[in-house]
Amino acid sequence: MEGDSAAMEAGDLNRETLFPREDTAPLDAAEDHRAEQEPGGRGGGRGHRSPGPDPEKDPEAAARAIVLRQLTGSPKSRRQLADKLSERGIPRDAAEGILDRFEELQLIDDAAFAEAWVRSRARSRGLSRSALRRELREKGIADELSDEALEQLSGADELEMARELVEKKVRSMPAGLDHDKGVRRLVAMLGRKGYGSGTAFRVVNEIWTADRD
Repeated sequence: MEGDSAAMEAGDLNRETLFPREDTAPLDAAEDHRAEQEPGGRGGGRGHRSPGPDPEKDPEAAARAIVLRQLTGSPKSRRQLADKLSERGIPRDAAEGILDRFEELQLIDDAAFAEAWVRSRARSRGLSRSALRRELREKGIADELSDEALEQLSGADELEMARELVEKKVRSMPAGLDHDKGVRRLVAMLGRKGYGSGTAFRVVNEIWTADRD
């Protein structure tokens, strides 16, 4: 995903020039830990995670280390990172200050995160716009940013994704399955992906009938 790659590249580019050396050390430790976990990694085993700075003695350094480690794995929304800092006992003021700083550096970017999330989840799961909106809201993405990200998907895109989901599901359904039972299964499947009943019945009746003819 372009947004994801940009965020990770920005992290590598800025961390030494914009953070003191002692602030980037936790990220280096996190990268070493990940290498040890990989097959053939330096540690050759499970390895041990560095404890990092003490949240009580230096909450800002601890918060910075936690955020860096979280972003090493994958892009995160600001809400996700704030929740992680809260779980680790970081005081709210220290957490907000670090998160603000990371936003200034564009290492936290909810708009880019939302755009990448929509592209990925629509492509891999075939989720409807309403389902994607719900997921973005759960991750703390503001409604206006969700709206902008969801502009990538048109009504025609949704119909095409729904057709692909139904066509794939039909291929795995047993031969001779009762028509009404098949319709219910397919409509329920689309419902779980966030498609409304009108769209679901329209697509299912179009493809299920055509497949049986």
